[in-house]
Amino acid sequence: MNLAHIIRPEHTFVGVSVPTKWRALQNLAERAGKAFGIEEKTILQALESRESLGSTGIGNGIAVPHAAIAGMTSPRGLLVRFAQPLDFEAIDDAPTDIAFMLLFGESNRGEYLNVLAAIARRLQSEGVLASMRQARNVDEFYASFIGDSRS
Repeated sequence: MNLAHIIRPEHTFVGVSVPTKWRALQNLAERAGKAFGIEEKTILQALESRESLGSTGIGNGIAVPHAAIAGMTSPRGLLVRFAQPLDFEAIDDAPTDIAFMLLFGESNRGEYLNVLAAIARRLQSEGVLASMRQARNVDEFYASFIGDSRS
């Protein structure tokens, strides 16, 4: 799967400063609204609704907030590294410093699961997560994650 089609360089951010998980969701919704031309309020409500079912903090400092959005035809996402790790209520209680926010349409939930699996596989590749955390700027951060997954 080509993750570069789902998370693009212009949708990647480093040094995002938010004090809490809920402010992080608000920040992500605002950025996604601008990036994808969807009302911020719609995105935020969908993210908060999903998060109320259980934390999308998957552990090891990673969160994958996600939601179905009416009218979306293909999965799209943002990649963010927070300025300071924050409590995302992750399964391992570790603070979260990297978030992959994914939005998808109701009709492509199966494709979303494939995207999530592709992200998980990429993060399990040796050195990827460490490289993402050591990246000095957004270009290095994005390149560390995307690597050779463009093919």
